[in-house]
Amino acid sequence: MNEKNFITSGRNTIIHKNRKIDLLIVNGNFPVTIVSHTGIGVFKGVMPSKRAEAKKAYLEVVEVNKGEVFGEEKTLIFVQALDSREYKLDYSKVGTKNFIKVHQESYI
Repeated sequence: MNEKNFITSGRNTIIHKNRKIDLLIVNGNFPVTIVSHTGIGVFKGVMPSKRAEAKKAYLEVVEVNKGEVFGEEKTLIFVQALDSREYKLDYSKVGTKNFIKVHQESYI
């Protein structure tokens, strides 16, 4: 079994664990977000169509609705990033400055 570059905690928290791999968080038809070692933002690139393509680009696709993650789309997701911040993704506020916010300045 392949080692994942993230772990889930509770019902809606994703923890990024590998500095070399960026996470693409896919939550239904909402904008895709990218989590890197420097922070988080809306992904503006081309989505890899295969896992091998993502791996070559040092990406891992995290599909929120898959059973191995949360099993359903979420309205609110917390992401603990490697920049020592916890971010809140509020999908009810997509398109506003409140979509991605720093939830905790330091979670460690």
